[in-house]
Amino acid sequence: MNDIPQPLKGLRVIEFTHMVMGPTCGMVLADMGAEVIKVEPVAGEGTRRLLGAGAGFFPMFNRNKKSIGIDIHSPEGAELARKLCATADVVCENFKPGTMQKYGLDYETIARTNPKVIYASHKGFLPGPYDHRTALDEVVQMMAGLAYMTGRPGDPLRAGTSVNDIMGGLFGAIGVLGALIQRGITGKGMEVQSALYENNVFLVGQHMLQYAVTGKPANPMPARDNPWAVYDVFTVKDGEQIFLAAVSDAQWRTFCDTMGFADLKDEPELATNNLRVVQRPRLIKTIAERLAHRSAAELASLMEKAGLPFAPIRKPEDLYDDEHLLATGGLADVKLPDGPRAGDSVKTTLFPITLAGQRLGIRLHPPRLGEHSAELLQGIGLAEADIEQLRARAVIA
Repeated sequence: MNDIPQPLKGLRVIEFTHMVMGPTCGMVLADMGAEVIKVEPVAGEGTRRLLGAGAGFFPMFNRNKKSIGIDIHSPEGAELARKLCATADVVCENFKPGTMQKYGLDYETIARTNPKVIYASHKGFLPGPYDHRTALDEVVQMMAGLAYMTGRPGDPLRAGTSVNDIMGGLFGAIGVLGALIQRGITGKGMEVQSALYENNVFLVGQHMLQYAVTGKPANPMPARDNPWAVYDVFTVKDGEQIFLAAVSDAQWRTFCDTMGFADLKDEPELATNNLRVVQRPRLIKTIAERLAHRSAAELASLMEKAGLPFAPIRKPEDLYDDEHLLATGGLADVKLPDGPRAGDSVKTTLFPITLAGQRLGIRLHPPRLGEHSAELLQGIGLAEADIEQLRARAVIA
C-alpha cells in the first residue's frame, strides 16, 4: 500500500451517516487517504443488521474507516462528538433537516469553534419547498423522471442499483474536494450540500434538453426512438442473450462481413444509418432470425475480433469471475465485520479510478462497532478510566 497515492492523507473526516448516500461520500474520501471516523449509535449503524438487498451496504461503503460508538442523544455523548468535530477538517452527515442542530453538531455551531471546517450535508432535497419531505432513492427516481425513462411505457421502474444514493455521495465528495481547494486559498471552510432529488434531475437532464431542443418528449428507454439501427439485445442459441451494436456506416459494413450478411450489406435501403433506422423493425427481425442458432460465445468472439461493440448479459454475481476485473485488480478482499459470517473475507469492488496508475485499495477493513473508540477518545484527552466509565454507562461503545 505504500506506493499507492493517498492525496488526502492527513485529512480528518468525522462522519455522522447511515445507509448509502453519506457513507459513499466518506468512502471516497477514505479511499483517497483521509482518516475517516464513523460516529455510530452505541447499538451500531442500522445497515450492519440489514438483510436481503441491504446486506451488502455496510461492508461496501464503510471500508477504510474507523468506528466510534457514541450516544449523541445524551449530553455527554453530544459533547464528545463536538470535541471530535473540533479536530476535523471535514464533517459529513445525512440526517433529516434539523437533526444535527438538536445536538449542536450543525455547521453553524461547529464553525464557530472550527472555522476551517468543511461540512458536507447529504439530504433528500436542497433547501426549498420539498426539503421537509422524507426522500428515498426510489422516491426521487419516481418523481424526477428516472423510473419513467427506465421502465416500459406505463410501467415506471426503478434503476437496478442505489444510483441516486451513490451518486449523491459522489457529488458530495466532489463538493468537499472543491471546498478544500478554496480553503487552501482563503483559510476558511464552508458548507457543502448534496441532495438525492437534484442529483436525479441532473441525471435526466439529457432528456430534458432533448425536449427543449426538439420539442418532443423523450420516450422511455425501452420504447425510445433509437438513433442506431443495430443496437439491441438478441436471444440466441440455448436461450442465451447478447447485446450487439453497429453505430456507424463503417461498423455496419464490418458487422455484415463478420456475420456473413453480404446480402444486407448490398441492399441500397440499408446503405446509411438513417436509412437503416427507417428499416429497423424489419432489420432487427431478420438479424434475430439469422443469429438464433448461433451461440453467444461464438458471436462475442466474432465481435471482439472485429472491434465491434458487444456485451454478454450478466448478473452481478458473475462479475466475481470477470477476467478483466481479476487481471486488473478491480476486486479486493475485505473482512466482514458483522453477522454470522463476521471475520470472513469477501471480494469487494474498488473505487473506479487510478492515481499514478494505481487502484486505491483497502487500508482498513470495514470496522467493527466501536473498534477505534478508545484510541480516538484518548486522542482528545480522555484517560482510560474515563473511557471505561463512559462505556459502562453506554455513552460510548
